[in-house]
Amino acid sequence: MLRFLTALLAALAFLPPAPALGWGEYGHRTVAAIAVTNVSPHAKSVMRRLFKAAPLLGTPDCALKTIGDASVWPDCIRRDRDRWGYTAPWHYQNVDICQPFALEPNCPNGNCAYAQVERNFKILADKSLPDNVRLEALAFLIHFTGDLHQPLHAGDRHDRGGNDVKSDYGIIPDLNLHWIWDGPLAERAISTPPRLIRRYDPAETAQFVTGTPEDWSREAWEASRDIAYARALDGDPCGPKPESKLVIDEADVAASAETLRLQIVRAGLRLADMLKKAL
Repeated sequence: MLRFLTALLAALAFLPPAPALGWGEYGHRTVAAIAVTNVSPHAKSVMRRLFKAAPLLGTPDCALKTIGDASVWPDCIRRDRDRWGYTAPWHYQNVDICQPFALEPNCPNGNCAYAQVERNFKILADKSLPDNVRLEALAFLIHFTGDLHQPLHAGDRHDRGGNDVKSDYGIIPDLNLHWIWDGPLAERAISTPPRLIRRYDPAETAQFVTGTPEDWSREAWEASRDIAYARALDGDPCGPKPESKLVIDEADVAASAETLRLQIVRAGLRLADMLKKAL
């Protein structure tokens, strides 16, 4: 184990400081798994049919055979910037946490997560469209619902949602705040019992399946302000820009875990509800 951790740290040292992808693969696949566990047999049947149209999308290097694949497909295709680079702004909506909440100024021409959730829901629900078009919308809907609920894809301090905030996470140094919330912190929160991927009863579901993508955006923005930034900056989310590297310690992890778990469950059940309605 010590040799593995040493190798991991060495590998991380050579990674470029690029922006992290929303929730990381584990988080996105967990959202999708919650959704598929809570949709109807009919919705599952329609999705299986749509996945057969994957070859028509022309992305052989990015698997698209299951809902789990669909949850990370939009991140995979971003590597092909010539074809898919225009989708990059769809993964976030950096709303200033120190100003009144306002989505529109941060979503020019619909280029943000919540607008793409609304847009792709409509496309998926249009049964007159061919399966390949609806499949693309399905993958985007699944992924951007996840991104929409990630607090650091919603809130910002003029630091690209924490991408510019140098931080250490336990024994892993030289990360950034966004990456930590997308990756190791999210993975730890999700994997902590009780298990998140399960069938939720109607009463449980009803308390989460409320509001609109704009309402969900505000929830995630508030979580970024009140939890992600507040914990990282020791209480004042709108305080001075940190002069030194931040340390996300065990107390920060404990204070953040429930928020992360809540956002994952919200995303999964709201996605399940949209899939039921669209399919």
